[in-house]
Amino acid sequence: MAGLMNRIKSFMRSPKGQQVTNKAREMARDPRNRERAKQAAQRLRRKR
Repeated sequence: MAGLMNRIKSFMRSPKGQQVTNKAREMARDPRNRERAKQAAQRLRRKR
């Protein structure tokens, strides 16, 4: 498990990882995406 975490950390520090992070932040600012995420979380809570 530690090896996987190290691989994830190194990816996130790479230029491509930074691009992915910036894209995720940009998408998180969009109100439509926030609402979709909220609805998905509600669906997951109901299925339990």
